[in-house]
Amino acid sequence: MTRGAPIADDLALACHSDHCITCGDEGVPMRVLAVDAGRSLALCARADDDRARDTIEIALVEPVAPGDRLLVHAGVALVRLEAEGAGAAPPTEDPA
Repeated sequence: MTRGAPIADDLALACHSDHCITCGDEGVPMRVLAVDAGRSLALCARADDDRARDTIEIALVEPVAPGDRLLVHAGVALVRLEAEGAGAAPPTEDPA
C-alpha cells in the first residue's frame, strides 16, 4: 500500500483479479455426478476434464441432482450454473 493512499484504492486493485484475493483460487465449473444429501456432499467432475473429480460441499445450493452444473470455489459450491444452451425464457404476451 502506498503511504497516504486510501485503503479502498488498494482493495479495488486487488479485487479486479480473476482469482480470490484471499487464497488465490478461482471458481471452477463442475458437473454433479452423484449426491449424498444426508451429508450435503456431491461427487463432481470438472467441466473441462471429466476425469478430474472432487467431493464438493453443496449446502449453499441444495437441492442438487446428477447433471446439475455448479460453480465451485475451495471445495464449496457457490452457485448453480445454467444448463449449456439454456437462456432466459422468451417473454410471454399479455392476452389483455
